[in-house]
Amino acid sequence: MLARIFGKKSDHPLADVKSVQEMLENLPKNDAYKSLMELTDLVEWVTEHDDFKLDHQFAILRMIDEAAQPYSRKLSREYFTPFEINKFQENRLWSLLGNYYRQAANAYYTVFDRFCNADKGSNTIKVHIPLLTARAVHSLICHLKYISARYGQVDDRIWANLARLYKHSEQLQYLDTPVRLYPGMHVSTSVKCEVCRLLVWYDSGLSTLSPLYIHLAERIVEQYCSSISIQSELSGAVRVSFDLNNPTEPSRINMDATTHPAMRFIGMPTLQAKLEGLMKVLKKNIVPDDLSLGGSYEAEIVGNAVQHLLTYLTAPPVRRNLRRMANATLNVVNGFDQVVGRTDALQYNENNPAVWVTEEISIAGFSSILPSGSDGIGIGSLLGIQPEGMSHWGVAVVRRLLRDDANQMHAGAEILANRVACVYLNQSSSEFSDGQPALWLYPKQDDLSGGAQFLLMKADTFSASQSLKIQLGEKKYLLIPSGLQEKGLDYDLAKFKLIEQEADSEVVH
Repeated sequence: MLARIFGKKSDHPLADVKSVQEMLENLPKNDAYKSLMELTDLVEWVTEHDDFKLDHQFAILRMIDEAAQPYSRKLSREYFTPFEINKFQENRLWSLLGNYYRQAANAYYTVFDRFCNADKGSNTIKVHIPLLTARAVHSLICHLKYISARYGQVDDRIWANLARLYKHSEQLQYLDTPVRLYPGMHVSTSVKCEVCRLLVWYDSGLSTLSPLYIHLAERIVEQYCSSISIQSELSGAVRVSFDLNNPTEPSRINMDATTHPAMRFIGMPTLQAKLEGLMKVLKKNIVPDDLSLGGSYEAEIVGNAVQHLLTYLTAPPVRRNLRRMANATLNVVNGFDQVVGRTDALQYNENNPAVWVTEEISIAGFSSILPSGSDGIGIGSLLGIQPEGMSHWGVAVVRRLLRDDANQMHAGAEILANRVACVYLNQSSSEFSDGQPALWLYPKQDDLSGGAQFLLMKADTFSASQSLKIQLGEKKYLLIPSGLQEKGLDYDLAKFKLIEQEADSEVVH
C-alpha cells in the first residue's frame, strides 16, 4: 500500500492539495479498473495517516472520493447488468467495487470519529458535518450492497457505526439538513434520508434477490426515501425498528414488544402509493426519465423490483408450513434442461447429480448448505430433486441464499412439486409429434389449485393465446392457458385448464 511505499511523513505529496490534484489528474482516465484501484489505495492511506489535521484529511478524502465516483458508476453498471457476464469479470468487479466502498465507509467514519473527539481541525469542518455524516451513511449503503450481492455476513460494527452516526445527527439537530451528496447531483439528500433508505432497503429481504434486483431495489427506495419516516414513538404506521443502544440489523415491529427511549421506528406511510403509481407507468412499458437507476433497464425488469418492494410492504413473508430439523439426502441437478434430462428416458443425462443434505424440511420447502462446486446456484435457480431411495424426481426453486461466518452458503428452496413427468408440447391444431419438452407437475398433498394443471416450460415458451396438446401415458389432454405464474431464469411456470380427450376426438377451433 502507499503507506508502506512512502512512509508516514507529513511532507508526503498527499499533504499538499496541489500535489493531490496533480495525482488525480494523472489517473488513467480510460482505465476505470486501474483508476479505482489506485483511488482505493489512496483512501486507505489517507485513513491511516493520523498526523494530518482533520480539516486537511477530510478535504483530501472528499477530493479522492469525488474523483472515484465516475469510475464507480461505470463499473457498477457493468456489474449490475441484466445480461450475463463471465465469472472472472464478475469476481473482478465485485472485489474492486466492494473493496473501494469498504475503505470509503471506514475512511468517512474515521474522520467522523476524529470530529467527535475534537481533534485538531474539527472547528474548521464543523460546517460540513451534515455532508460528512451523510457520506458516511451513503458509503455504508454501498458497502452493504456488495456484501449482500454475495449474500455475506454483515459485521455488527456496521450497525454500531450507523447508530452512532444517527444519534450524533439527531442530538446536534442536523438530521434533516439538506446536502448535495456529490457535485453534479441535482437532488438533495440528508442524513435522515440516507439512514431511512438503508434500513428499509436492507429489511426488504435481500437474501431473496439476485444481485441485479438488490441494486434496483436500493435505487428505487432511494428515489422515494422522502416517503419514509423515522420517529421515537411506536404507532400503527411503523414497520421496522432500530435500537440505538443495542444496534443490530433492523427488525420487524412487534406491537406487543417492550420499547425504550433509544428505539427508533421507521414508517412508510406513502411509499406504497408511490410504488403503485410507478408500477402503473412501468406496465405501459415506460421507465420514467426521473427514475435514477444507475443504468438502463427494461420496464419489465424494473417492474419486478417494484413488485418485490410492494410485496414487502403489503404482505411480509410468513412461514406457512412448519419445518423440522432433518438430515435428508437429495440428489440435485440445476437447470430446466438438466431436470428434463433426468425425467425423459430419451434425453437421459449420465452425469452424476450433486448430493445435498438438508438442514430443515417441510412439505413446502427445505434448506441446505451448498456443497462445494455449486457456483451455478443463484436466486431463482430451478432444481431437480430426488430424495434418497426414491425413483422419481421433483422440482424446487432457490428462493433464499445466505453466507455464514464459515463462508458456507445456505440455500432455502421452495418445492414446486414432489413428482414431475416429462411431456411434449404440441400445438392444439397439429397432430401429436415430438414437440418441445416440458415438465408436468403432479399436485402436492395440500394443493389448493382447484384442478388446474401446472407445467414448467422452457423460458419464453408460454403463450396466453395458444392452447396445447400433450400425451401423458395413455391419455391425451388439451391444455387451455390460464396464465403465467412465474418467469424464471430458464423456465416459465404456467397454469392451464385441463381437458381430457378421447382417443379419436377432434379438437374444434
